[in-house]
Amino acid sequence: MILETERLILRPWEERDADDLFKYASNPEVGPIAGWSVHTSIDDSKGIIKSVLSSPETYAMVLKETMKPVGSIGLMIGSVSNIGIPDTEGEIGYWIGVPYWGRGLTPEAVREIMRHGFDDLNLEKMWCGYFDGNTKSKRVQEKCGFRYNHTKENVPCALEGVFRTEHITCLSKAEWILFK
Repeated sequence: MILETERLILRPWEERDADDLFKYASNPEVGPIAGWSVHTSIDDSKGIIKSVLSSPETYAMVLKETMKPVGSIGLMIGSVSNIGIPDTEGEIGYWIGVPYWGRGLTPEAVREIMRHGFDDLNLEKMWCGYFDGNTKSKRVQEKCGFRYNHTKENVPCALEGVFRTEHITCLSKAEWILFK
């Protein structure tokens, strides 16, 4: 599936995107704050595309201006999520390359994923999370109408042996209708 916003095309990741993925995912300011390891090579990025980024409802955030991926966004429905939600709910995860921070692109992509989840997939509730210290991710969630729900301590992340404090936010379909 391909989704579109004013400035972005959200489309499945392709192996040919590995160079662009590596350009942003190799920056230590991106992955670790989101709980995943810095990419160490283009082959590493290719492997991530084949394994993690090939999951259903996972999209490259492609800037229309350049037609190149600058980040990633995904919707994990039900048991695919790691926060224990029913199949009628989804969790949104995202990241964007440092040169694109502060431009409003991530909230734009999140709003489209919310629309897709609520309108196309008929989900009842959306969830997001951010680790302590990730104020940029917290701000994206606030801009999109998510409200604080709870905090989980000692949450394992993709960084081996690392545990974090995660703050969980959510938004119901009824709240989204009023917010949008």
